[in-house]
Amino acid sequence: MSSPASAPTLDTADRYTDTRRRIDALLDGPTDWVSAMATVACELHHSFAHYDWTGFYRAVSDEELLVGPYQGPHGCLHIDVGRGVCGAAAQARETQLWADVSEAPDHIACQSSTQSEIVVPVLTPSDDLLAVLDVDSDTRGAFDATDQKHLEALCQDLGERFDATGMR
Repeated sequence: MSSPASAPTLDTADRYTDTRRRIDALLDGPTDWVSAMATVACELHHSFAHYDWTGFYRAVSDEELLVGPYQGPHGCLHIDVGRGVCGAAAQARETQLWADVSEAPDHIACQSSTQSEIVVPVLTPSDDLLAVLDVDSDTRGAFDATDQKHLEALCQDLGERFDATGMR
């Protein structure tokens, strides 16, 4: 049986749909925020071969993000809101998509091999920041509008579902 990342017949949108179906099934019923982040990071990371680091940075205050559940090599432990791609996404509360991270102002190189990155904020309906979903690739130009659309929809649903987590 082939793994999701090696299934050659699925295009990117179809792979996201299939991955999202698995995530939704795994998160069906009561679960906590940390378990959900771990599940999402695992499913995304193993569904896309070009995802080299996949995880969450948790908003622990208005000024600080701390690494949460992730897949891949070590991530940065702490990121200031407003610093680097993750900090910019947290501060602006908007997706940051960089085809070439060397062009990103104040990029934080947690891994020197990272070439491209997409970071999506996880916001509650009242605009409280829970976390940012960070996906790095060692391939330049690895992410596009299809990735952005699907990851934003996932993060919006997570923000709505875990609105009352009280994790901060």
